[in-house]
Amino acid sequence: MFEKYDLIVVGGGHAGCEAAHAAATMGSRVLLITMNMGVIAQMSCNPAMGGVAKGQIVREIDALGGMSGIVSDLSTIQFRMLNKSKGPAMWSPRSQNDRMLFAQKWREALEKNPNVDLWQDMVNGIVVEKNKIVGVKTSMGHEIKSKSVVLTSGTFLNGVIHVGEKQFGGGRAGERASTGITEDLIKLGFEAGRMKTGTPPRVDGRSLNYSLMEEQKGDESPGKFSFSNTPAVKGQRSCHITYTNENVHDILRTGFDQSPMFNGRIQGIGPRYCPSIEDKIDRFAERNRHQIFVEPEGWTTIEVYVNGFSTSLPEEVQFKAIREIKGFEKAKMFRPGYAIEYDYFPPLQLSATLETKPVENLYFAGQINGTTGYEEAACQGLMAGINAHLKNNHREPFVLNRSQAYIGVLIDDLVHKGTDEPYRMFTSRAEYRILLRQDNADTRLTELSHGLGLASEERVEEVRRKDVALQKVLTGLKKEKLAPEKINPILISLDSAEIKEKSTVQQLIKRPEISLIGLQDQLNDHLTFLQDTDPETIEQADILTKYGNYIQKEEAMAQKLKNLEEQIIPNSLDYSQLSSLSSEAREKLSAIKPQTLGQASRISGVSPADLSVLMVYLKR
Repeated sequence: MFEKYDLIVVGGGHAGCEAAHAAATMGSRVLLITMNMGVIAQMSCNPAMGGVAKGQIVREIDALGGMSGIVSDLSTIQFRMLNKSKGPAMWSPRSQNDRMLFAQKWREALEKNPNVDLWQDMVNGIVVEKNKIVGVKTSMGHEIKSKSVVLTSGTFLNGVIHVGEKQFGGGRAGERASTGITEDLIKLGFEAGRMKTGTPPRVDGRSLNYSLMEEQKGDESPGKFSFSNTPAVKGQRSCHITYTNENVHDILRTGFDQSPMFNGRIQGIGPRYCPSIEDKIDRFAERNRHQIFVEPEGWTTIEVYVNGFSTSLPEEVQFKAIREIKGFEKAKMFRPGYAIEYDYFPPLQLSATLETKPVENLYFAGQINGTTGYEEAACQGLMAGINAHLKNNHREPFVLNRSQAYIGVLIDDLVHKGTDEPYRMFTSRAEYRILLRQDNADTRLTELSHGLGLASEERVEEVRRKDVALQKVLTGLKKEKLAPEKINPILISLDSAEIKEKSTVQQLIKRPEISLIGLQDQLNDHLTFLQDTDPETIEQADILTKYGNYIQKEEAMAQKLKNLEEQIIPNSLDYSQLSSLSSEAREKLSAIKPQTLGQASRISGVSPADLSVLMVYLKR
């Protein structure tokens, strides 16, 4: 019934979809097995993509030939560029999405890929021979062979859902948990743990009084994620902001004794940076209100996501409390919030390609690695799918370093530092964030993707044309000079110091209060080198000019890192024989087995002194 596949992907969430699509696009025969084909690429939590640091990841996925950016653009109902008041390293795109349309567009993308087969079933075991995976077993009694497997199990592995004192097995509301895989992996020597996450109630938008809330509109000129020719959203839907209050908090406290978090029934560790509402009330008792984002779930649905009100309290407590929120006085609840705990596998058991160390050709991606978020899952799936294909075809692995991409930062953090709480990406995790901006993801990564067989020739040519246009603008900035009588009135209006002699445009836009687009609006006839140049290229030239010194410093730091990364550590090195290493360093290095000095330097417990010992040893 089943052929032998190059790759089996277990799970049809964000990680699984990217893994299957990437490997299939590169030429692998792929089977995607999911428990419910009706919820492929389901947005299980909030109906949004991107945000701070996460938006950068989506643009990187797109530049690498992944689909998350394209699917997001095709299902966007609102788009905003966050943090525009801050430096460009912090600018982060975010889209509000139509939940059902998002899943539909992802399924269409998979079905259009001729190398992807789909099968609805539960995988309840893996088949391993001589520490190498050779296939999977399913609940319908099938044993399906493959050269490699990517596990993207999300929150389904032995998942347990909690609502107050009620608890029942499930990987997501209305869907059963997955069993069998964890037990097989533990038998093979894997270490497992438990994590938890939660989701807020959904309500009937017709029952809300939006006039009592703050409206949050999208950008006037909305952008998009993909560097391809996807359309920008038109006619956006607004979100709204409201707040909890002391009455809400008092009602919620009445249910704390029935909260699985407080009475100890949930043992898993939850996300520190996305706490439940009961967590917020308990940890920040001095605050008398917390922000609530009221987010529509699509163009046509009346269902609304209550972002900021994640909870696992009893339904009646949730309902009573939510009606005390301004604008929610007559709210009707569609479904209550809940907490879910599930199995994960500490990611120190992975190599930088996301292949597991105990079992060859087995890859983990997404929440199974201890991460949280669609974007974090999707980029891991993409990288696992790429590397599974490359290994099957005896090609060099594809690993991004910390100066190349946020994706590189994320995976490097996971496999060398590990995580004991749900890992979420932040701009603060990246040392080179001025290099890793959202606007330049295509110039950083598209050529690499094309070399893999993912990004099309058209995508590469577009990046090359963009670079030519950018260089034209940068050259014009150096050559074009403006006389005092032309520019001083503009400088005065911006409270900027006047000039006494001609100055290049490059010198002028280094001032933080002056933007190149702003100058173009007022001096278009004089800045002829900007004619027929798109706004994104003009903005990028502005950034490169203003932040040139910072960019050069980060590039120098990145070169130092590269030098460390090029110093290979033999896999056969016996750290126990290096008596000059600290005992903790010997233990960590023996367990993780870093491939380079750069990787060793980022392992928790390996000190600069330990690194010096290694450097001396390797030179000998």
